[in-house]
Amino acid sequence: MLPFDIQEYQERLQKTKKSMADRGIDVLLVTDPANMNYLTGYDAWSFYVHQMVVIIIDEPQPLWIGRYLDANGARVTTWIYDENIIAYPDYYVHSDVFHPMSFVGEILAQIGQGNRRIGVEMDNYYFSAKAFMKLQQALPNAKFIDGDLIVNYVRIIKSQQEIEYMKRAALIADKAMHHGIENIRIGSRENDAAAHISYHLISGTEEFGGEYTSIVPMLPSGKNTGIPHLTWSDRPFEDGDSTIIELAGCYQRYHVPLARTVTIGNPDDRLHQLTPIIQDGIAAVLEAAKPGATCSDMEEAWRRSISAYGIEKESRLGYSVGLGYPPDWGEHTASIRKGDQTVLEPNMTFHLIPALWFDQYGIELSETLRITENGCTTFSNYPRELIIKHPFLLNQHGGEIS
Repeated sequence: MLPFDIQEYQERLQKTKKSMADRGIDVLLVTDPANMNYLTGYDAWSFYVHQMVVIIIDEPQPLWIGRYLDANGARVTTWIYDENIIAYPDYYVHSDVFHPMSFVGEILAQIGQGNRRIGVEMDNYYFSAKAFMKLQQALPNAKFIDGDLIVNYVRIIKSQQEIEYMKRAALIADKAMHHGIENIRIGSRENDAAAHISYHLISGTEEFGGEYTSIVPMLPSGKNTGIPHLTWSDRPFEDGDSTIIELAGCYQRYHVPLARTVTIGNPDDRLHQLTPIIQDGIAAVLEAAKPGATCSDMEEAWRRSISAYGIEKESRLGYSVGLGYPPDWGEHTASIRKGDQTVLEPNMTFHLIPALWFDQYGIELSETLRITENGCTTFSNYPRELIIKHPFLLNQHGGEIS
């Protein structure tokens, strides 16, 4: 069963075609699996081979082109007519002789699209330099145009159904965060906490299950908290450790990220001092986040709030978030940073992550927010604070640690 009504897919398709027309594109080759899913519903772990959805501006139905083994998955998970699902034989997979983009070129030429203006998603993880070269060779009469982020920008405003899926993802995120923090204790290992987080991200709630996320849980501890994007090791937690947990709940491929910082024992004075500064900064951003404001306005509110403390944040403050596949849950469109003039509209959703990293320590408190008609609201209900775990809590064997 499709996660959205066919009418919603049709509306997405029409918005995409309007953007194609604005860029002078007749045919759009969509290779980002999140964009493929958004337009058709296609959902499978097949993005390690070449595949795409083809949008032809004057045709009512998209084409799905992919590996023969995955064609039945396209028939089951999409609203596309079976005759528009086109599969290449397996000898095209990881071959030095045959390339799937040569097959795609042949198909487009056969159906009369070989001399049109063809847009390709130039800057995504799933479209390689060789893929582009093979397309050019197969379609010498086509004019290739950068079609990057066309679908991504259509995705930036969520429907009410998408918002409902993100609300479910938030409940999963809160639950996984609770269990992850519960398993940060002296003698337990980073990977043990990551395992509990992963279990609860997938098991979800009694009412609905979760899914694999586009990014694995990140769990640096001790001195490594000053290094973003580390995952976990088999290092045991020690008294005095701080640990950053960054995760996301996922439902129907829609993500709600959440980050918190945990300490075992009394927190480092620096973390204790930073926490209210970040809390005030988040509150200032949430106050500034409203329809008609810009992403740059949100960043300015943060900067004004923290400037009195002599703190600067080099990296962006957040980004548009929602539908995603590995390796990223971000939408690659709007960023909460100075100079981004994206105007906020209701049902835009952002991961606000005013994290601070220093040489030997770091702190993260984050929220995923939705722009509403009058302001904004956050998806998570998890306490926005530095979490302190006292060392006398039970260890991994159930015994008390003195």
